[in-house]
Amino acid sequence: MRNVSYAIVTPARNEAAHLQKTINAVISQSVQPRKWIIVDDGSSDNTGRMIDEAARQHCWIQGVHRPDRGYRKAGSGLVETFYDGYGLIHEQAWHFLANLDGDISFGPSYFEECLKRFDSDPKLGIGGGTVCIVVKGVLREESKGDPSFHVRGAAKIYRRACWDAIGGLVRAPGWDTVDELRANMLGWRTYTFPEIELVHHRPTGNAYGAWRNWFKNGRASYLTGYHPLFMFVKCLKRLRSRPYCIASAGLLAGFLSAYLARLPRSSDPDLIRYVRKQQMRRLMLRESLWSRPAS
Repeated sequence: MRNVSYAIVTPARNEAAHLQKTINAVISQSVQPRKWIIVDDGSSDNTGRMIDEAARQHCWIQGVHRPDRGYRKAGSGLVETFYDGYGLIHEQAWHFLANLDGDISFGPSYFEECLKRFDSDPKLGIGGGTVCIVVKGVLREESKGDPSFHVRGAAKIYRRACWDAIGGLVRAPGWDTVDELRANMLGWRTYTFPEIELVHHRPTGNAYGAWRNWFKNGRASYLTGYHPLFMFVKCLKRLRSRPYCIASAGLLAGFLSAYLARLPRSSDPDLIRYVRKQQMRRLMLRESLWSRPAS
């Protein structure tokens, strides 16, 4: 796998408290990236200076600086920032592309081990390690999600052929679910590698607050085309998960608000039909995306 090249794009906004951990992790990799673009999304702390210092020390690191919009823009803002970095590498020779948050750390063999998983499964289009947090000194998986097909957006790796097939990322909330669903619809496999772990130093949603984070996720589910019945069952299931009630109520409120406002959904009707078919199959306890083995 040492002859396989990969590139990384990292959108970062006010990540000075954790970004150095990510920089140290990447520069220590046993297989280093061909290019790493770190995009400063208008940070008001030392994020920009940390990026420039890393770029001065390593020729394969490049910083991009965006003006401050004055607020953190969930979902589409991250994708817009990502594409400012992607524009600098998309025509280069790379086999894999990683979207990596600026508050993640991992061991020196992380990317080498991930690339081995892609090498062993030619139909694997999107993959990545298990995102964990430290709780009372113990490393625990941050969010169970759906490892049978879901890969956390904080650390996602795309095979180039799959990336080209799905047409990249949608510039809207739910981008990190739409990409996987579209990939599966087109015959690719997507899953998380349970034995390869990363540490998330700022738990998901902390930048927005728990309610806003779950509200955002509910709205993203609507925009993706989720079936209302499937969403209702999902909200009921979330009642048993922390933060109790907040997660379930936030999901439902986000979904219903988008539904009542008649916000535009995915522009791909085939994708919506595929998503709803899979969801109804799951509700009927039939084989679906959620019942497939992760690997």
